[in-house]
Amino acid sequence: MTNRDLNRRGVLAGMGGMAGLAATGSFLSVGPARAAGEYKIRMQLGWLASNGILGEVMADKLGYFAEEGLELEIVPGGPNIDGVASVASGANNFASISSSPSLMLARSAGLPVKCVAAGYQQHPFTYFSLTGNPIREPKDMVGKTIGTQGTAQILLRALLAKNGISEDDVEVVVMGGDMGALKSGQVDAVTGWQTNVGALSVLGDERVDMMLWDAGIQLYANPYYTTDSVLDSDGDKITAAIRAIARGWGAVHADPAAGVEALVERYPNLDKASEMKAVDLVLGFSFNDKTAANGWGQMDAANWQAQIDTYDELGQFASGAPALEDVMTLGILEATADARPKIG
Repeated sequence: MTNRDLNRRGVLAGMGGMAGLAATGSFLSVGPARAAGEYKIRMQLGWLASNGILGEVMADKLGYFAEEGLELEIVPGGPNIDGVASVASGANNFASISSSPSLMLARSAGLPVKCVAAGYQQHPFTYFSLTGNPIREPKDMVGKTIGTQGTAQILLRALLAKNGISEDDVEVVVMGGDMGALKSGQVDAVTGWQTNVGALSVLGDERVDMMLWDAGIQLYANPYYTTDSVLDSDGDKITAAIRAIARGWGAVHADPAAGVEALVERYPNLDKASEMKAVDLVLGFSFNDKTAANGWGQMDAANWQAQIDTYDELGQFASGAPALEDVMTLGILEATADARPKIG
């Protein structure tokens, strides 16, 4: 393991004996951002702005970024935007993406991106069915038609493999996020995030949920990442950003209504009533017994390795499985341990 993914200057100046941090051996600065004036964090989203950035918006409104000498610019993603490529190219220096496998696949393809924290401790991705024809556990999928997004087909393949179900026993229909196909009986289940309460409202009380996590595929959602070069040159700024964001999520947990107010104030296109219904779900995915022990944003090296192994077994890495230490680092989390709220 080399020192590419550490801010050595920041370490030597501010960390002293923090050498050899667990899991990846990263050296990172724990102090406030060093540069005079404000350093701009250009945070690339994997999709459009949503309740997944409640903590970031709250942190910015409360001045936590400014206290760290940072300015936050949130860069929206979308269907025609390759957020990982924009970060890998240096166009943006920090990011969040919907699912952890995207970072494993990018690293395997040669893009020098690395995860530094996990926003959601459990992935909200869920298979939704109806009470008249429920799918409550993986074996209930046999003989059924599943409607899912093109990019989520690999998640279904992983689920089936994990539970010993042949892919030939399930029919897959590639579709968007429209729940109407389920209501009309065109498919037996559709996929989406539990936090998307607006789209799910059409299913009403008939809705039956089977979470991907509960089916054995335990991915992180909204992982935060940057590049090796940014960690090398500006690791202290990334440390400061995670410190600010962690405090922001703690503030949302303390006052969810204020968090929603900050979100819709910044993004008036979002519906306040829907976001109020979703905020407790979002907080439930962000905080659990592990964050109570280790703080917001925590992640586990063994979980990452299990994800890499699963995708490798499914033949998803054309250039070979990436090494764990290239995919993630625990250094930033170690460096911000005292600032990240321990809430469960």
